Amino acid sequence: MLSLGVLDQSPVGPDGSAEAALRRTIELARLADRLGYSRFWVSEHHNARSLAGVSPEVLISAVGAHTSRIRIGSGGVLLPHYSPYKVAENFRVLEGLYPGRVDLGIGRAPGGLHLVSQALRNGAPLSGDERLPELLKELAAYLEIGRPLGPDHPYRELEATPRVGTAPEVWLLGSSGFSAALAAQFGAGFSFAHFINGEGGQDAVRYYRKHYRPGPFGSRPQVSVCVYVLCADTDEQAEWEAMAMDLRLLANEKGEFRRPFPTPEEAAARPYTERERASIAKNRKRMIVGGPQRVREALEAFAESYGAEEVLVVCGMSDFRLRLRSYQWLAALFPNSSERHFR
Repeated sequence: MLSLGVLDQSPVGPDGSAEAALRRTIELARLADRLGYSRFWVSEHHNARSLAGVSPEVLISAVGAHTSRIRIGSGGVLLPHYSPYKVAENFRVLEGLYPGRVDLGIGRAPGGLHLVSQALRNGAPLSGDERLPELLKELAAYLEIGRPLGPDHPYRELEATPRVGTAPEVWLLGSSGFSAALAAQFGAGFSFAHFINGEGGQDAVRYYRKHYRPGPFGSRPQVSVCVYVLCADTDEQAEWEAMAMDLRLLANEKGEFRRPFPTPEEAAARPYTERERASIAKNRKRMIVGGPQRVREALEAFAESYGAEEVLVVCGMSDFRLRLRSYQWLAALFPNSSERHFR
């Protein structure tokens, strides 16, 4: 049976309040926990007024304090910006607080503009893709799920604390085949970001499964796919809400991250060029939109195309009440366990 998880980006609503966005993340996590979703991941974005989720480690801690069963994690920590030692210590703390529930999802995207990358690294050069395998080896060593650092490594005598009895589950996140190859090499789970790139994901997953080898991060392949889902009471209501997401994605393509989530009314009143309409049509490949019956059929076909046992959903509604309703509908359509109920 298809398992559903949640990726939440803490979107800033039309009210423009980042504080409210963070409170809504906690409210959504509590709902997802109660409805029986498999996991709840939070993202990392910087210099974007439209998204309040800039520090996944802090948010994970808050989410863990307000939930009891659901797995909690990052979707994901942008490892090239950070010391593997510090990432290991952060997630050892989280694992100590919430043992057996923590996912360490790792991304390699910049997370913002070039200036953001410079600021996060305090002016140091950004680690390129060629260094990512080295960073992953260090991370595995500090988490004590990989080989110790070699005798010539400058940090070989360091120990990542606190000493806790469990380690987080490690996933590599990506929107291309590069992360799939690394995940297969290191034995990590692989989560494809279909909500970022609506093309090529099935090939990346097939490559991952074919080339998977047990490694420091795991002993069996695990696949999830993340996609925008807008489920409403009717197809018409879902399509109305999707117009706001269309406009938001257009703004993102233009680098306009410093504005709140638009409303459907704003999107409906805006004139579009032919080029923009073509972009909207392309972006719809990243979304599943409709009433319950349409969404159920589309989501089943989507998961089957990937051969994925789990789908993480981002319900991109401008109205938070409708966003909650969307997750409730999905829980009713795809019950993971007897704990789920629809209110």
